[in-house]
Amino acid sequence: MGSHSMDLFFPTGRRQTGFGARHPASSNPVRRVIAAAGLVLLAACVSVPETADPASDAPERRTADPAAVKNAGSYQEALGLWRSAEDLNAWIGVRFDYDRARAMLLSETQRGNSGPIAIHRPERFFAAPRGVCVDLSRFAVETLRAIEPEAKPAYLMIEFVPLSINGNTLRRHWLATFERGGARYFFADSKRPGHLAGPYASTQAFVDEYATYRGREVVAFRELSTYERRSRASAAARGRDQRP
Repeated sequence: MGSHSMDLFFPTGRRQTGFGARHPASSNPVRRVIAAAGLVLLAACVSVPETADPASDAPERRTADPAAVKNAGSYQEALGLWRSAEDLNAWIGVRFDYDRARAMLLSETQRGNSGPIAIHRPERFFAAPRGVCVDLSRFAVETLRAIEPEAKPAYLMIEFVPLSINGNTLRRHWLATFERGGARYFFADSKRPGHLAGPYASTQAFVDEYATYRGREVVAFRELSTYERRSRASAAARGRDQRP
């Protein structure tokens, strides 16, 4: 996504040499059928964009490079060792573990029945990096504010058309965002741990692309300074409520 691209390899059409070079495919009906089927399959693969399971925020794939991780024995040690979003992102790609049961507890349905559930503090998350999107984004935003405050880290809350799973309503998804060189970057996504998306000219550009990837319609999105709920007036003052 964003600056990432996929390399596609197409047949060159050159005449083959070596074994069978004197018998081009066009002179053999069986080979013609096989070649045609291969082209159809290739076209199908090229035309299908990368998409995710829309019914879950759990990881589809993981971008992990253990060699890139700067290991630390404690959260305080990590704050002294990590210097950038890339350091933080590398750790997330290797360590984050999605908690499906907690996702249901944090659904709108369960929160309405049982009340608010605490979001993991960064220190706790570092010690046991298991949780859901909002736990991960809190860890990323608060950590990046400590190690690279000039990047202006913030939360990106995306509100999808509601989805019901086993009677639980799921609607919101959280990521972390930051600025660098006049461009926007997005990471700490429970769907793609270790993936750093960007650069983007705007948050709108990312959200449009992300909606296609997730296969879900976006109702609204907000860049926020906190994951905590605020009054409508306060939210309007502190966050940017945007509709695609």
